[in-house]
Formats: sequence, C-alpha cells, structure tokens
Amino acid sequence: MGAGGHTTNPPLQRKMKNDENLKRVPVTKPPFTLGEVKKAIPPHCFNRSLIRSFSYVIVDLTIASIVAYIATNYFFTLPRNLFLLAWPIYWAIQGCILTGVWVIAHECGHHAFSNYQWVDDLAGLVLHSCLLVPYFSWKYSHRRHHSNTGSLERDEVFVPKKKPQIGWYFKYLDNPLGRFLTLTITLTLGWPLYLAFNVSGRPYDRFASHYDPYGPIYSDRERLQIYISDAGVLAVSYGLYRLISAQGLNWVICVYGIPLLVVNGFLVLITYLQHTHPALPHYDSTEWDWMRGALSTVDRDYGILNKVFHNITDTHVVHHMFSTMPHYHAMEATKAVKPILGEYYHFDGTPIFKAMWREAKECIYVEPDEDLQHPPPPSAPPRHIVNHHLPHLPHPTPQR
Repeated sequence: MGAGGHTTNPPLQRKMKNDENLKRVPVTKPPFTLGEVKKAIPPHCFNRSLIRSFSYVIVDLTIASIVAYIATNYFFTLPRNLFLLAWPIYWAIQGCILTGVWVIAHECGHHAFSNYQWVDDLAGLVLHSCLLVPYFSWKYSHRRHHSNTGSLERDEVFVPKKKPQIGWYFKYLDNPLGRFLTLTITLTLGWPLYLAFNVSGRPYDRFASHYDPYGPIYSDRERLQIYISDAGVLAVSYGLYRLISAQGLNWVICVYGIPLLVVNGFLVLITYLQHTHPALPHYDSTEWDWMRGALSTVDRDYGILNKVFHNITDTHVVHHMFSTMPHYHAMEATKAVKPILGEYYHFDGTPIFKAMWREAKECIYVEPDEDLQHPPPPSAPPRHIVNHHLPHLPHPTPQR
C-alpha cells in the first residue's frame, strides 16, 4: 500500500499538479541500487575525522558558553525594556546553538563522529545527557527508525494513521485555532512525551518508554545501556537541582530551561518536516523495501540555520541512505547523488513555518491507492489524503 486514496480538496490537487515542491515522489522500484548511488559520491565523503568532528563540538560549546556568560553577567544590569528584549534573543540564539550540539550527539549515535565506537558513544552520552536525552535509548529506537523508514507496520515514529483509525474528536480541531493548539502542544511537549510514553511512536502490545530497560522497545542485550542512559539523565538532573539550590529556579529556567524547550521544539519540527509532506509515500508490508523507505524523506531549507544545525535539515535524504557519513561531507554527497536519484530525490524550499502549517492542515491520514496494479505516473496529480475534516494529532503525516 503506497499511500494514497482520494482527495476531498480539488483546489489543492490542482495546486499540487502545478507546484514542483508538491510533485509526488515515484513509488515504483528505483532504477538504481544503493551501490550505484554510493559510487557517485566522492570516497572522501565517507571518511570520519575525530579532530574535525571534535572541532564542531568545541566551536558550538564555546559559542554557547560565551552567549550564556553575556546573559548571566550583563543582562541583569540592563534597563527594564532592554532586559525584557535581551532574554528572548538569548533563548532563540542559545536554543539554536544547542540544537547543533544535539545534532552532533545524534551523529555519535550513528557512528558518524569518529572511527572509534567507544569515542562516539562516550561523546554522545555526555552531550545528549546534558540535554536530558537518554543517549543509548534513543540511539537504538532511532536506528530501528532508519531500518524501517516509510513502513506502516514497523517504522518507529511518524507513522500516519489509516482512515478508520481517525478518532471522532479530531474534527473539532479542524480550524486555525485547533491546528495552532495542536502544533503548540507538539512542539513543546511532543519530544518529552515521546521519550516517556512513546506518544506518536510505533504501537506496542504493552507500555513502552525510552526510560524502561525492560520495555518492548529494547532487546535483552541492550538493557544495560538503557540503565546507563537513565543514569546519565539522572546525573544531569541532579546537577540542575544543585544549580537551582545555588542560583535559584528562575535563573536556571532562563539560562537553561527555556533554551532546552527551543531545542526540543526544533528537534520535533525538523524531524516532523523531514517525514511529513503531501508528496511522500508510505508502504505496507506488501510493497515496502528499505530503499524506497529511505527515499520517502524530504530535504528542507532553514536558511542560515542549515549551517547552525550542521545541515541535518537539507541533507536528510542522503543521511537516510548513508547514516554513518559525517555531516561535514553531506552537502557534497547530496550534490553528487542528485543526478542519480532524479525524481526520487525530493527537496521543498517552502518557508518553514508556511510548510509546517500546510502539512498540519493537509496531511491527515492514508488509504491504499485505488488501483495498485496501474499506479499513476509520477507527474500525475497526487492521490494522497488531504481530508480537511479529520486533522491528525499530534503528528499529521502524509502519504501518496
């Protein structure tokens, strides 16, 4: 079942036919192999440099430290009007910088940081724990996401609902206020709810949590590392408790807490938009294969933040094909594979907040194509579901 079905919004379908950003991604088996794609990439792009990787960590942490130093030593001396203006600017800048740190820790989980697994795990554990992320717990579930991307049955996150699964209450959110509230909850609480309660994650037959070593997400050989992840988060939490005792709750919230909310919001937004698009397919077990799943992602443009986020935003397609490739080679690799991928590569340059609103409004649920034996050509109007009366909470996810 590639995604698809009918549409209840003919104007949108006409728009999709004319908008290159919304052109449906082909769902037929690609005419190229992973090996052929890899040959198109310069060999040095797969080289991991420990020194270069650590240089990005040092730069990010140095900038974050300078920004925090300025905030904690000078903001309190400003006049009230400037004081109230300075803190939101700090939160935005610090949140973006720390999102870049999060991305580097994510690379450690993919063994894209260095040639030494223990170095990657140690660096990832420290960096992710400082951002209250259980490193090994997320590493293992995220690895399964990469192994099953685009699968309606086995993908770990961003799995769209089928039409019969849409609850009656969703129709009450089909309005601008409802979508705004849905997106606000998703961007602020989505990440901690996913970690703690597997909200929006793959359904399991019993309670699943990234903090539970004996939960269904993990195998027996992974349980020790889950304990280590929990210990890392607890250690940082205790450090924050001591910091609150020394500096006060308001100080910690302003300096650390709100920037962390910005990090969590960007994390959800980035990953949501990488896997949520009106042109992207999902597949059931009769059609899914790893290559088509890896190609069911989209690169986005965040402007200057592409560099701040170490290009996780605009090189996600190649990342899903070669996840051990370091981020500092991903742009060159993306440029190299575009001629090979052709229509199977998807980039959408729609402004981010406009795209976020569009996806929340249009990407609701999935149904099978009406004619699996004779699928329409890639240039045909997409037949994914865009039912405006059944918005999907908290992660509206598209399908062809």
